[in-house]
Amino acid sequence: MKVRTLLFAALAALGLCQTPAAQAQAKPDATYMYAQKDEWNLFMDIHEPAKENTLTADGKEKPTIIFMFGGGFIHGTRDDASYEKWFTTMKNNGYRIVSIDYRLGLIGSKKVGIAQVNVLDKAIHMAVEDLFTATNFIIDNAEQLGIDPNNIVISGSSAGAITVMQAEYELSNRRKWAQVLPEDFNYAGVMSFSGAILSREGKVNYKNAPCPTLMLHGTADELVPYKQIKFFNIGFFGGGKLIERFKKFGYNYNMYHFIGYGHEIAGAMETTTDLQIDFIERNVMGGKERIIEAWLSDPDVKKGSGPQSRDELYK
Repeated sequence: MKVRTLLFAALAALGLCQTPAAQAQAKPDATYMYAQKDEWNLFMDIHEPAKENTLTADGKEKPTIIFMFGGGFIHGTRDDASYEKWFTTMKNNGYRIVSIDYRLGLIGSKKVGIAQVNVLDKAIHMAVEDLFTATNFIIDNAEQLGIDPNNIVISGSSAGAITVMQAEYELSNRRKWAQVLPEDFNYAGVMSFSGAILSREGKVNYKNAPCPTLMLHGTADELVPYKQIKFFNIGFFGGGKLIERFKKFGYNYNMYHFIGYGHEIAGAMETTTDLQIDFIERNVMGGKERIIEAWLSDPDVKKGSGPQSRDELYK
């Protein structure tokens, strides 16, 4: 751990792992390479919060939010211009955003479904591994980065949402992928914009309760299924199905079903900021088991934007 920290400090001092903010569309305050895997150089952009808003009225520090972009595990970037408004809004409200790269395990895929479960499983867990590596980088360099490792919320859009939901599932069950993290570590919260969990063991079962979770999902989503795709013990479970497990076992959650909306909810971060901040400040920071389940129709979310099915995305 000390070696990694010293290496990080040395590279940062030499300017080898930090790039000028102007080079990225979303204008980060700093960029660091957190890992090299296979042929991928993996970077994280850090968007610092407005200092005057980083504390709540009772003096609590607002969490850092790790964000994972969408793109079906075939494309997408951590600094896509479409995320800039959301980054800016969250920064202005006192939240640090850490937007990370991850390996895209489905590049070249023309079809993705239950028949391709092994390929999908590998892609999801590659991304989960990268999230855990980025998390370890933050833990090891917490002092230099000014980040409290015990105060991190993970969030993601589409493929990124699948990744953060799967990551918390693996972590709650302490499976092999999660063993790279400190034994007593968990995230402070999860925010999923059209996410799902892949299970090869039938219904999703958390051995330990997941951290507070916010899920937003369109009821007509055909790309990341709102309900489920299931074949014997193999299942891909979306928000509309996962919520049944959360309710049954009394987990801490907020769930927003967007009536008649498809996969556009994956990109609705900026228009649902109020729901996110409410969840973070009450469920995560306030430690309240404030259970919300609501069915919404939001005219600010444009219907039909972006790919709406797997056939559209993987063509």
